[in-house]
Order: sequence, then structure tokens, then C-alpha cells
Amino acid sequence: MSALATRIDLCLKQGFSGPVRVVGEVSGFRERTHWYFDLKDESAVINCVLFASRASRSGVRPQNGHELVVTGSLEFYAPGGKVSLVATSIQLRGAGELELRYRALCDELRSLGWFAPERKRPLPSFPRKVAVVTSRTGAALQDVLDTFKRRMPAIEVVLVDVRVQGPSAAPEVAQAICSLGAARDQIGIDAILVTRGGGSMEDLWAFNERAVAEAIVRCPVPVVAAIGHETDTTIAELVADERCATPTQAAMRLSPDRAELLRQLSSIQRRLRADLGKQITSARRLLDALASRPCLVSGVQLLMQRRECSGRLRDRGRIGVERRIARERQCLDRLRTRLEAARPQAAQARKRERLGWLSARLHDSTRERMDRAPLADLATDLQRAVRSRLGVQRAQLEGLHAHLQAVSPQQVLDRGYSITTGQDGHVLRSSDLAAPGEVIDTRLAKGTIRSRVLEVGSTRPASKPAPPRKARGDRPPGLFG
Repeated sequence: MSALATRIDLCLKQGFSGPVRVVGEVSGFRERTHWYFDLKDESAVINCVLFASRASRSGVRPQNGHELVVTGSLEFYAPGGKVSLVATSIQLRGAGELELRYRALCDELRSLGWFAPERKRPLPSFPRKVAVVTSRTGAALQDVLDTFKRRMPAIEVVLVDVRVQGPSAAPEVAQAICSLGAARDQIGIDAILVTRGGGSMEDLWAFNERAVAEAIVRCPVPVVAAIGHETDTTIAELVADERCATPTQAAMRLSPDRAELLRQLSSIQRRLRADLGKQITSARRLLDALASRPCLVSGVQLLMQRRECSGRLRDRGRIGVERRIARERQCLDRLRTRLEAARPQAAQARKRERLGWLSARLHDSTRERMDRAPLADLATDLQRAVRSRLGVQRAQLEGLHAHLQAVSPQQVLDRGYSITTGQDGHVLRSSDLAAPGEVIDTRLAKGTIRSRVLEVGSTRPASKPAPPRKARGDRPPGLFG
């Protein structure tokens, strides 16, 4: 058995002296430090192994169903009695490799948040200029131009001609997007449309490159992407601010419908006319109501009525003031009469009059007594009575004089006080009664000072001393009391 196994191994090495390349579908993939899997087609199966040292550098992790291109050498494993293909390299065949790269890049960009809806910017409602990044000879450009012309001819289209297929397509598309974003103020663009027609995954691969996706994310202008057919989904569409199924749909998304706008304008115009008609009708009614008022119909007549009314009010005011002055004058006369009656000279006159009356009575009584008594006694009694009465009257008069001197304002002025009066002659008892600039008169014990008020200030009143209690004998006795 060992010799047979050796000859089988030798035949394999001599028959397949160089490396072999095999294409097949992966089946039964197992990872046990090394990778073990079967490679099969419609009619055969061969065991394959990829050692760990090469598996870590392969860049491709095979899965069941993948179609691989395996390069390696055939070896016979004698203990197991199996022929195996020891792989030195593996590659995905066709779209399989692109699909893995697509998924890996999608996972990476999703983790960076480039697919997040909250990152994407809103599109302008009424763009004035749109930049279209596509091939000049592509059918997508004509679809976009026809849609803009039909829906909104006022939108200006700026074409950036780039390759949309092949190795140099991705750098050109990324550079165009970056240049448009940097020159947006000079160009005045409001949005960017990246588009091309349909094709295979290999044809559309330029829009799955990371450079294009990064240019769209970094662009300061909103980007709309419409790549391929409705079933095609590229990374550029996933990171764009708006994804559309076709170039026509993208142009419709960026251009407002002119017919719909005209209908809206017509509706707004009808509403404005109706509202304006209502306002004009309301204003006309208000104007008619104002025009019917007397003040506007006959302004001169109303002015004469107002003048007559003001004349009556002026007469009533003048009569009222004159009556008030008359009442005040009467009151002043009564007070003057009372003051005259209370003057010391009047009191003395009344006292003298009474004294004369009493003297007359005394004279009459004296004459009667003289008739009945001796003349010497009568004279003595008369002199005694007169001296006694004169003494009493003199004492009363001196008491009244002393009381008047005590309450006289002149005595207050002699003690150093003063009396200040305003321009109207009223006594100023508080600083609030004087105004800055007013002329006031200050009466002193000797003479008067006239001054002008510069500033009015309030002072804290000093505490008043308690008034002295009067003794019962302080009151001056009356003339006969």
C-alpha cells in the first residue's frame, strides 16, 4: 500500500509539474486554523486546502456558493487516501469579488454615518442653476435636459462632462463634484445632479468607489444621484442627499412643475382678488358712513356750533369766577370786621365807653349821695372809689398790654426769627411751597430782604419741645373779672 501511494504521489507530481488553476463553486467551507473547502462544478468535486499563512494574506474570505479561481498544486494524502488541491492563492471570479467589495465598503460607510438620513441636506424648492455631472454623449443627459425644458425652462443647466465608465471615471467624477462645491459662489449653483444610464455592475463600478462617496459627503451643495436603472443601487446614491431611480425622476425632483405652479398662482390670484374685493367693499361702506356725519358734511357749521359752545362755557366760567370772588370778598370783609373788633384799640375804646358810662352813673350816684350826706364825706368816698377803680382798670390794661406784647410777631422777630412770604404775599411754612427761580421776601426784626430761590430741599423737622403748661393765674384778668 505504501509503495502504491508513493507511485500515485509521484505520478501526480510528474503529470502536473507546474501549478494548476481551477474554477469552481465553493462548497463545505470549514475554518480549522487552515481553510478546508470543496470546489465543484456540474460533474466533479475536488478537495481544497489553504494553509493559515496564505489565508491571512488572501484578502478574500470564501463562502459557500462563491465561484473561485484557485491556483495551487495537486498532492496525494496517503493516510487519508485523498487527492487534494493545495491552494497558493484564491480569487473571486467576476461579480463575486465586486459584490464583496461593495458590501465591505457599505459596512464601512454605514459605520461612519454617511448613510444616516439626519446627515443629508434638504433640496432647494426653486433652484435657479443646477450642475449636471455626466457624460456629454450619454442618453441620461438628454433625458435630464428634456425634463427641465418641459417642467421649468427657467432653470439654468451647467454640464460637467466626465467619464462615467472605466478606470478613470471615479477620479473624474470625484474631482468634478469637489470643484463644483469649491466654486459654488462663483458659479451660483443650487444643486448637483450626478447621473448616468444603466449597465452591468462592472459598468457602474465607478460610482461605488470611496473617492466618489467622500466627494459627495464633503460637498457643500445638495447632491442628487440617479445611477443606472431602478434596480441598480450604488454607493453614490446611498450617500447622496436624494436618490432617484432614473435621470428623468432626478430632474423632476429638482425642477418644480410649471403647470402646477401656474395653477397655484391662479388659485392664489383668485383668493387675493376676492379678499381685496371684500376689503374695498368694507372700506367703501366705512367711507360712506363717515361722509354722512355732520362734521364732514358741514364743517363750517360744526365749527360755529363749537365756537358758540366755547363762548357759553367762557361766559359761565367768568360768571362763576366773579361769583366766587364776590363770596371771597364778603368773607374777607367779615373777617376784617371781626379783626377790627378784636384789635386792642377797639377793645380800649369799648372799655373807655363803658368807663364813661360807669363814670356817669357814678357821678349821678354821687350827686344823689351828696344830697343825702355831708359834702366832705361824699368827696372822700368819691376819691376812694375813683382811685380804686382806676387802679383796677390800670392793672387790667397793663396785663392786656403785656399779653399783646408776648404774642406780637415783632417779639418773635426781635428774638432772631424771620417771616418769609411768596410773590402772592402768603406766608411760606414749607419749602415745598417755593419753586426754583421764584422771588421771595424775608421780613426781619428790622427791614426786609428780597431773594430768589435757587434750589428747594426738604429737611427733617426737629422734634418740637413740649409746650409749657400754663398756670391758672397766667390768663390776664378781664376788665371786670
